[in-house]
Amino acid sequence: QVQLVESGGGLVQAGAFLRLSCAASTQSSTFAVGWFRQAPGKEHEFVAGLSWTDGSTYYAKSVKGRFTVTRDNAKNTLYLEMNSLKPEDTAVYYCAARPDRLIRTGPYEYDYWGQGTQVTVSS
Repeated sequence: QVQLVESGGGLVQAGAFLRLSCAASTQSSTFAVGWFRQAPGKEHEFVAGLSWTDGSTYYAKSVKGRFTVTRDNAKNTLYLEMNSLKPEDTAVYYCAARPDRLIRTGPYEYDYWGQGTQVTVSS
C-alpha cells in the first residue's frame, strides 16, 4: 500500500509559476508515478509521469515545455513544476502511482491516488 499526499496548489495569475509536491509513504524503484488533472465536468487527464526506476519522464503535449517532473529520493517526494500557467491549466491535480516501472497515461492503470490539490489560474 502506498499513500500519496499532494500539496502546493493555489490561485495564481496567468504566466505565473507554481510547484506541486507529492509525498509518498514509501519508495520503490519499480514504481512509476503520474500527475493527472481533472477540470470541472471533465475526465482525468494525464499531465506528466516519472519512472522511479530510471528517472525517465513523459509529458502530455499540452504541457510539454512548460511543466517539469522532478523527484527527491531522500524525501520520497515527487514535484510538478509548472511554468507559464494558463487559465486552461485550472483543475484539481492528482498524483498517482503504479507498481510498474513503465509510465502509462490511462488513469485506470494507476493503483494509488492522492486526495488532489486545486490549481486555479486567472486570466
